[in-house]
Amino acid sequence: MLDITTSPLLDGTIHGFLGRAGGASEGIYAGLNIGLGSDDDREIIMENRRRAVDGLMPGAELVTVHQVHSADVVTVTGPIALDQRPQADAMVTDQPNLLLGILTADCVPVLFHDPQAGVIGAAHAGWKGALAGVTDNVLAAMETIGADRGRINCAIGPCIAQASYEVDAAFRERFVDADTDNQRFFAAGKPEHFQFDIEDYVAARLQAAGVSQIEKLGLDTYANEDCYFSYRRSCHRGEAGYGRQISLIGLKGARDES
Repeated sequence: MLDITTSPLLDGTIHGFLGRAGGASEGIYAGLNIGLGSDDDREIIMENRRRAVDGLMPGAELVTVHQVHSADVVTVTGPIALDQRPQADAMVTDQPNLLLGILTADCVPVLFHDPQAGVIGAAHAGWKGALAGVTDNVLAAMETIGADRGRINCAIGPCIAQASYEVDAAFRERFVDADTDNQRFFAAGKPEHFQFDIEDYVAARLQAAGVSQIEKLGLDTYANEDCYFSYRRSCHRGEAGYGRQISLIGLKGARDES
């Protein structure tokens, strides 16, 4: 059985934040590892991708990008072959029967929907992309194909929580230098270290950009080992690799042009 978490804010779409349950991978990748960048068996990864699609929107075309921790967004008009994936960290579309898929393993997955325009988006917001404005760029890209940010609903999926995300002073300074108000996302930790709330940071960026309907699922990838893969947890254990979970959103059927 797949572990699929949904948000009422995204009603009208086919969507889900998938966990690691229900996959064919084994060992350190045990579960639904979708990460083609991992050392997991490629055929097993492809089987996991098929299971994810079949569990959410059978018959749909899964579209992913080669994620590079950027703020770049791709407007998707049709299927994209795996060997032709553009380097980007977000996608938008108004086309039905496409499942936009974002891979994460601590970074923040964000799904977007303007129900009136029939426009959706998906973003991978690691700290670099979040600071560079990947979510702002998704909103702008959605507007170019008919959305209005005042109508856009967003859900923020499983990511590393503040209690699990220790950073050093130099990391904090990057955010404070960009905006002194960003100090509020950092709680005091051990000497010269802080605990970063990336989920709240991403939510605040969305709100500042004009999104009023935002749900934070509050699911910690690091602490919930049975449910989610975590890059940081794997690093702390000295493991040879780590899996990635996937967050999906799609539009079913033709758009309503009325």
